[in-house]
Amino acid sequence: EIENLMEEGTRARTVHSTKMNKTSSRAHTIFQIILTTQTYDEETKKRSNKTSKTSLVDLAGSERIDKTGATGDRLREGVNINKALSALGNVIKALCDRAQGKKNKHVPFRDSKLTWLLKQSLGGNSKT
Repeated sequence: EIENLMEEGTRARTVHSTKMNKTSSRAHTIFQIILTTQTYDEETKKRSNKTSKTSLVDLAGSERIDKTGATGDRLREGVNINKALSALGNVIKALCDRAQGKKNKHVPFRDSKLTWLLKQSLGGNSKT
């Protein structure tokens, strides 16, 4: 089932050529798997759940607009790719600052859809 979903996502992915790359990915791709296990304790008669999320992320590469020769839709896609990558860099920088003791540092997860979707994977008790 997971393989079918990944194939469906690959077919829906936007890919176009630029001067730099014949099959340039025009978007970031995130595939998230959420697993929940439930256990029942016979002694206490209580149920408990454990949930884990795995994110597989394929980031589109940053683009030098002048080198790709992009115009129209390709130009807008390139600009959006660069904005999301920049927002991701800002989030990582803010998280590093926090790790170094700058506790009041705001982490700008809401600056892009990419960073918002990866918020749980980047912060908290995640393993990256």
